[in-house]
Parts: sequence; structure tokens; C-alpha cells
Amino acid sequence: MRIDSYAAAFAASVALAATPIAAATLEGQRFEDNARLATQDLALNGLGLRSILFIKVYVAGLYLPEKKATLDAILNLQGPKRLQLRMLRKADPDDFIEALVEGIEDNSSKAELAQLNVRVRQLEQNIIAIGSVVAGDSINFDFVPGIGTSISINSVRKGTVIGGADFYNAVLKIFIGQHPVDDRLKAGLLGR
Repeated sequence: MRIDSYAAAFAASVALAATPIAAATLEGQRFEDNARLATQDLALNGLGLRSILFIKVYVAGLYLPEKKATLDAILNLQGPKRLQLRMLRKADPDDFIEALVEGIEDNSSKAELAQLNVRVRQLEQNIIAIGSVVAGDSINFDFVPGIGTSISINSVRKGTVIGGADFYNAVLKIFIGQHPVDDRLKAGLLGR
């Protein structure tokens, strides 16, 4: 009887180990429920689609140390964070720069913009280093406390690391701030 119990427990553990990690899918883009950044596991907070009129541009996923549903809770959350964009169409650096800079300007006060100015120029240089992106490319905006924000395309870091949690928060506000680039994208990233 005891052997049967051990055998059943072993079979159950093997079945659990073979179970694939859950994932979320939007527009055919599969996002794992967890990501690892700077030795910390992050949870997928939400997914959203960025579209302009009827043109689908990218799907974004927000990974955090723990799920949060409001802008303030996310901005105040300690630890690493990842915003991942999965491109659904081609975009040139100028398109990205314009959208990112406008998003930061729309969601920042004049005083904040003065503090961010040099780092926004660094962001522009990093986007130029990436060059054009095409459908299927994956872009990560990663923040690690004490290090800063890095950008990678298809898991290859591009450009320089940009310092400051305030800068990463300014980037997040483009997507989930008071004046987001897309309201439905914001709702999705907030897990609504």
C-alpha cells in the first residue's frame, strides 16, 4: 500500500513537472506568465494592443515583481520591471522617437521634463542604435534599480543604460500614465 502511495505521488510530481508554464496570448503573440530580470522573477501584469485607427502596431506586456492595478502602485513598486513590445509591423526609428518623446512630454510636468532632458536625448540615441524594427521583433525596456533602463531588441542590448527610476517611470507613463498613447493599451497593461 505504501509503495502505491509513493508511486502515485511520483506520477503526480512528474505530471506537474511536464505541465507547460502558462502563457497569455494576444494577436498571436504569446507572453509567458513570468520573466526573469536581474535574478528576480517578474509576473505578467497585463497585455495590451497598440493600434492607430485600424492598423495594429504592437502588443505590449508589462512584467512587475508583483501584480498591481494602478499607475501609482506601479510607479512606487520597488524592484526590476520590464515593458516588452512585440512588433506587428515595421517601424522606423523616427516613428519611435516621435511617439516616445511625445508620450514623455504629455505625461510630465515642465520641472520633470527639465530633469529628464539629457536622458530623453540618450533614449533618442538608443532608438537610433536599434534602427528599423519589423514584424516579429521584440523590444524590451528593462529597469534594474541602481543600474537604470536598458533597451534590447530580440534579446540584444542596444545603446547605453539610462540612469534613474524617474526616467523609467516617465517611459511607463507613456503607456499607463494620465495621457497614455492608447487607452485600451493602458487598460490591458493594468490587467483590466
